[in-house]
Amino acid sequence: MPSPLEALIARELPALIAIRRDLHMHPELSYQEKRTSEIVVKELRALGAKVKTGLGKGTGVLGYLPASNQGDDAKGAVGLRADMDALPIEERTGREYSSKTRGVMHACGHDGHTTILLGAARVLSKVHRPQPVTFVFQPAEEGGGGAEVMCNEGALEGDRPGSSGRGLGAPVRTMFGLHGWPSVDLGKVASRVGPLLAATDDFEVTIRGTQSHGAYPHLGNDAILASAHIITQLQSIVARNVSPLDSCVLTVGAIHAGTADNIIPEACSFIGTIRTLLPQTRTLARERFFQVVEHASRSLGCVAQITWKPGYPVTSNEKVATEKFFAIARGTIGTDRVDDVDHPTMGGEDFSYFGQHVPSCFFMLGLRACGSNGEPIACPSLHQPEFDFSDEALPVGVRLMCELALQA
Repeated sequence: MPSPLEALIARELPALIAIRRDLHMHPELSYQEKRTSEIVVKELRALGAKVKTGLGKGTGVLGYLPASNQGDDAKGAVGLRADMDALPIEERTGREYSSKTRGVMHACGHDGHTTILLGAARVLSKVHRPQPVTFVFQPAEEGGGGAEVMCNEGALEGDRPGSSGRGLGAPVRTMFGLHGWPSVDLGKVASRVGPLLAATDDFEVTIRGTQSHGAYPHLGNDAILASAHIITQLQSIVARNVSPLDSCVLTVGAIHAGTADNIIPEACSFIGTIRTLLPQTRTLARERFFQVVEHASRSLGCVAQITWKPGYPVTSNEKVATEKFFAIARGTIGTDRVDDVDHPTMGGEDFSYFGQHVPSCFFMLGLRACGSNGEPIACPSLHQPEFDFSDEALPVGVRLMCELALQA
């Protein structure tokens, strides 16, 4: 027999599926989530929640449900987070609810994350709450750092006497967030204490040489040749400067140069990303990157221009908050459906900024279906044009968010 919470979630599920599919049809890029934000505000106000708008450069939203018993707000609020933005990808799912915006789609499941948090708000508004809950709907996770912006705006600080007054209700004392994960089975969740996702730094490099005729390379300095040497040498950072027991990924994602087959161009540009898990490795990778690029370009008669773009910090789960997550998740959905992640993933997440302010835990919500024989069915990965968040994952996500709000 389902629990009262499960029964409430089951009653809300058809409406939540409709919301998720509507959000999927109308994706919005980072800091452009106006329609999504309006839907969130309408939903929260319909529940009687306190609402604050205009955060995160305009589209971020805070919702707040106080504790049921007056005075219990003094305990501090449990914060629950969802990201709202989509990606500049042309959708190829073939769903009847596919994106109506050309070149933009929810390829990372933020439509599912937003729906889960709205579902949690719906359910929590109907039950006894031993402590207050703050709902953080943030823009621009996909490279825009919306979490950092909202933290700097005081989203976690509450509006009680003695606080900055820039948030809502009681200050947030602990935070939880989730991400739909295509390599985890439906019905399961997974996390770990410590680093879960990597720090993300990006770079742009332009190598300038001397343009010349392709038949007379000795009269110029070849920026393409220099770039090829540099890109190859950059992998020595991972292979020879970082411990084999540590993790570092260096990827060059695009190269641009030239206008014709018989011209050695003046310049060649390339862009890419570096992912690390330890602060000292992050520092080392940056130092060695500049050394390799500058020295290799000079050795071939060229000059390097480097633009370094510091990205998100490591998403590191605080020990006590994560142990609470594991205990609550195991008690809610069963020990056999809660996995401990063996190794961090080298993807990045701006949920990391919340962890710099309050004890936080981020977890993975399973999206991968299994066949009748119990074998996992191949599932498109995040950021692929065929990806779609599974509606079957919504009830588990909503239930865990509710239980964390009630028990953490």
